[in-house]
Amino acid sequence: MTRHFLRDDDLSHDEQAALIDRAITLKANPFGHQVLAGPQAVAVIFDMPSTRTRVSFSVGIAQLGGYPLLIDSGSSQLGRGEPIADTARVLDRQCSAIVWRTLAQSNVEEMAAASSVPVVNGLTEDFHPCQILADLVTVKEHKGELSGLTLAYVGDGANNMAHSYLLGCAVAGIHVRIGTPASRLPDADVVSRAEKLAVRNGGSVLVTQDLAAALAGADVVATDSWVSMGQEVNKATDSSSSGAASRFAGYSVDDSAMAMAADDAIVLHCLPAYRGAEIAASVMDGPQSVVFDEAENRLHAQKALLSWLVEQAATKGSSTAATKGSSTAASTAGFK
Repeated sequence: MTRHFLRDDDLSHDEQAALIDRAITLKANPFGHQVLAGPQAVAVIFDMPSTRTRVSFSVGIAQLGGYPLLIDSGSSQLGRGEPIADTARVLDRQCSAIVWRTLAQSNVEEMAAASSVPVVNGLTEDFHPCQILADLVTVKEHKGELSGLTLAYVGDGANNMAHSYLLGCAVAGIHVRIGTPASRLPDADVVSRAEKLAVRNGGSVLVTQDLAAALAGADVVATDSWVSMGQEVNKATDSSSSGAASRFAGYSVDDSAMAMAADDAIVLHCLPAYRGAEIAASVMDGPQSVVFDEAENRLHAQKALLSWLVEQAATKGSSTAATKGSSTAASTAGFK
C-alpha cells in the first residue's frame, strides 16, 4: 500500500519523531541523501499563488537529486476539468511523487486514491501538514524536545493551520491550545481526533475563547493570517480588512499577549504575515520570533518527508515497511 501524506495524523508518533530528526540531519548535510538521483521527477501542482511552498519543494527536490516538475493547474488539463484520477494515472507513470497545493481536501484524497506513487498535501483549506512538520522541526531546534511542551495557537481556529496544529501537536505529545472567537471554532471532528491522539501520546487539547487561558505559560505561541488562502475579500488589504479585524479583535499576538506566555516562549507564523493585524511588528521582528527559521525549515522537513515516502514506495512489497504506524518506518539509519 502506497503511503501518502494528506493530513498530519497520517504519521504515527514514532514516524513523526523520526522524520523531524531526519530533517535536522538533512539540514546539516543538504546534499548528502540523493534519493531522487537520476534525476527522478516530482510533480508539484499549484492551484493558487505560492512563495514558500514553491521555493521549498523546488529547492528540496533538486537537493535530493531530483527534478521539480512545476505545474500550474490553470494551464493544464486539470484546469479544464480533466478527472483527477486520470491526471494521477498519467503523472504516476512518469513521476516518483506528486505534491498538490489546492483548496479542497477531497482533491488530494482523490489524487491519492488513484495514484501508485506518494501524494503530498502541499496545502488545502482543511490542513497544512507540511507546514506543521516544519514548525515542529523549528520547535525541537529551539526547545530540545517536543513532548510535554505547550503550544498556544491564537487567531482563526477554523482554518487549516489550527486544524493541523491540533493534529500534529497531538501526534507529538504536545499540549496544544487554540484561542479563538466562538464564531471560528475548529471542526468538531478534528478536535475529537486530536483529543484521542493526545491521550495516546501524552499531550492534551484545549479550545477556548479566553486568550489568557490559551497563552498562560505557553512555550510556543503561534498565529496565522486572519484571512486564509481562497477567502480574501480584498487582496490589497485582506488580513487588515475591517471584517477580520472586528472578528478577531483581542486575539492579536502583541506584547501584552506575549507577557502571558512563558518568558522564553518562541513565536511562530507560517507567513505571509500582516504586521499590526494578527501579529505586532514588535513581536514579529523581536527576539522571540523564529519565523524565518520556520520558513527555512519547510525545505528540510519536506526533504525528509519526500525521501521517506519515496523509500517507502520502493520497498512497499515489504509488509513491515508498508505497515502504517511502524515505529521503524521513518528510521534515520544512515542519516547520522
